[in-house]
Amino acid sequence: MKIYQKSINELEQIVQRKTMQLSDLKVEQTVSDIIKKVIENGDSALKEYEEKFDGVKISDFKLSQGVIDSAYDNLDPEVKDALLLAKRNITSFHEKEKATGFIDSEQRGVLRGQKVLPLKRVGLYVPGGTAAYPSTILMSALPAKIAGVDQVVIVTPPQKDGINPAVLAAAKIAGVDSIYQVGGAQAIAALAFGTESIARVDKIVGPGNIFVATAKKQVFGQVDIDMVAGPSEIGIIADSSADYKQIAADLLSQAEHDKRARPILITDNLELAKAVDAEVDRQLKVLPREKIATASVNDKGFIAVVKEIDDMFTLMNTVAPEHLEVQVENPTQYLNQIKNAGSVFLGKYASEPLGDYVAGPNHILPTGGTARFSSPLGVYDFVKRTSFIQYTKPALEKEAKAITTLARVEGLEGHARAIESRFGKFYD
Repeated sequence: MKIYQKSINELEQIVQRKTMQLSDLKVEQTVSDIIKKVIENGDSALKEYEEKFDGVKISDFKLSQGVIDSAYDNLDPEVKDALLLAKRNITSFHEKEKATGFIDSEQRGVLRGQKVLPLKRVGLYVPGGTAAYPSTILMSALPAKIAGVDQVVIVTPPQKDGINPAVLAAAKIAGVDSIYQVGGAQAIAALAFGTESIARVDKIVGPGNIFVATAKKQVFGQVDIDMVAGPSEIGIIADSSADYKQIAADLLSQAEHDKRARPILITDNLELAKAVDAEVDRQLKVLPREKIATASVNDKGFIAVVKEIDDMFTLMNTVAPEHLEVQVENPTQYLNQIKNAGSVFLGKYASEPLGDYVAGPNHILPTGGTARFSSPLGVYDFVKRTSFIQYTKPALEKEAKAITTLARVEGLEGHARAIESRFGKFYD
């Protein structure tokens, strides 16, 4: 990994360059063409794209309940137990996120309030390809169900040998209502606009490749989305008390996701930096996904060495990582110095995969520096808020002059006259 020893200002500039996300115009155009064709041709377009991109001919997109039940019944008991443990912890954490509305009647004659309502239908994108992600189903479907969403459906790329049984079992455990064998940008288009087989949804959530992320961005407005997710990333803050072997392992836990994943270490100890660099090289040689992780480490990873512990947090706040590990002595005392991170892991025993699977907090997190302004997926992503007001005539009369004054300042005479009509004043 490249090791940088520069001023904090120079390091911040390096970080900003390395985390910058630029649009790929070719991908944008390809995705736009796919979406247009799905809108125009529906299921026939989906079948064409699945055969072209996934090499699978699909006659019926919707998986039968029998196939799902069989996958659950025949799942390895250890895998099933792990999924059930994850469900319990994810549920207990996300139950605490539930919000309620309110009613305010503090002013005489005025009733104000807010209703919190669940979305009706949500689509979950579950990646296929080089890995299966049953954990992603739990992380997206369970908060939706806790929020009260009526219909939760999954789209996932078809596989020549069938969809991974752990994925199907996780869907059953999470209470998913339907599973459709369709992936890529075409799946996002189907969820957003609907086809003969797949009804449109109100919101699309879940990670995917660059085509999926671009499709989500393009359909936003037609439907809501959780975020435009980029490659996975991990930032680690470590001092001399940290174990270099553990740090290397944690960096590679994210590097193995994607060639564009970002593994980043910031430390105040040059010897630790050198030890981690050498250990990453050693562990890469025995990692099954060596090719992917090596590309990530070489192209996107780096180690920054700073002088002070405060500088580590200043620089990492600029990174705004998806996952942030704090491997220093007494890590909780620095929690207030963390301003930008999707999820934080404190201490040597809070390794990032703990959050990926069983701890409970969501693992669908803001990437690419967007933790500066966005949050992990949660129950709050599956509800909408509707406000309401009621005024008596005396209450409205008390505020009518302010309303009509502001309306006329804005040149909206009709607004002012609508208020005045309540008091018998009409214009011919």
